[in-house]
Amino acid sequence: MALFASCAFAAIIAWLILRAFAQRNLLPSLGAAGPAAEQSAPQLTVIIPARDEESNIRGCLACILEQTYPRGRLKVLVADDHSTDATAPAVQEIARQDRRVLLLQTPPLPAGWTGKCLACWTGAKAAAGAEWLCFLDADMRAAPELLASAVAAAKAGGLDMLSLAPRHELGSFAERLVIPCGLYYLGFRQNLRKLQSPRCDGVTVTGQFLLVRGGIYEAAGGHAAVRGSICEDVALARLLKRRGAKVALYDGKNLLSTRMYTGWRTLWPGFTKNAVDMAGGIAAALWGAAVAIVLAWAAWLVPVAAGVLYLRCGAGACEALIPALAGSAAAFALHLAGASHFRIPLWYGLIFPAGYTAGAIIAADSVRRRLCGRITWKGRTYP
Repeated sequence: MALFASCAFAAIIAWLILRAFAQRNLLPSLGAAGPAAEQSAPQLTVIIPARDEESNIRGCLACILEQTYPRGRLKVLVADDHSTDATAPAVQEIARQDRRVLLLQTPPLPAGWTGKCLACWTGAKAAAGAEWLCFLDADMRAAPELLASAVAAAKAGGLDMLSLAPRHELGSFAERLVIPCGLYYLGFRQNLRKLQSPRCDGVTVTGQFLLVRGGIYEAAGGHAAVRGSICEDVALARLLKRRGAKVALYDGKNLLSTRMYTGWRTLWPGFTKNAVDMAGGIAAALWGAAVAIVLAWAAWLVPVAAGVLYLRCGAGACEALIPALAGSAAAFALHLAGASHFRIPLWYGLIFPAGYTAGAIIAADSVRRRLCGRITWKGRTYP
């Protein structure tokens, strides 16, 4: 029985690692492209939905205004969603210095809308006639070649929507503990080959960066058509794809980075807002959380149990110890490599079971909030 358990554990770990590495190679990488000629560059409008983004908005706008994309073909609209901090004055100050920037105020939030959908829709309506719309979160930081490279890649690939996965900058203990494990979980769980296929109704995108053809967006009804969605990025991408649009997610880490959260105070509500949708529903969220906890802690406990058996029973129990140690070594090696990739201390790769446990508790809290009919984000509660 001990040998079977050890071999099963090692086999599952090997399968998950191989699956994660296979997923990693399925995202096309966005390379840097040279600036387009102004006369041939399409009209591009960047729309930044912002609610209480005083700490982020200046840095985000500075990156966008330094783009190599032709100045005369680029506009930047910031849709202020009733911020209570100095977001709007910061944008106004920048707009006085650069006429490409315009501050918009979103109307009062109607029933059935989420704030981000309304902000994006407000910006899109003000950008009428733009050939491309780029929805960008305020916590994004972009290399100067980003917009030119994204538009070139979308045109070359015949895409109607291009989403970019950014590089994650992790500062606090909470970010370093939870976010790598969450990204690994997605790598273990998702089937990117299937989701990227035009024959599949499913999608994988991130609302942090969405580049979409203006005509396609308008014809589909834009964010107004997904007005009540908590995960509005996935809902919009799925809507476009079902209407025949070509949607793809690229790896943008060379040109785009983000620091989404600054600690437990922002990370917890941010993840509980989306965890159920990202997992595929309440049952999937609970099941995935349970499996993640069991497998993560098994990396510590299975070798310990096999070692105790070996000490008690002698050389005859060595057969169970070997696969147990091999499976655990592979799991730790994967997470140590992840710590190196995210440029965080390597010891985070040794405490990854705590990261999956925290993620599972967040998922359970997300389920609780859904069952209670309340999702809270940035001072608003949505049914």
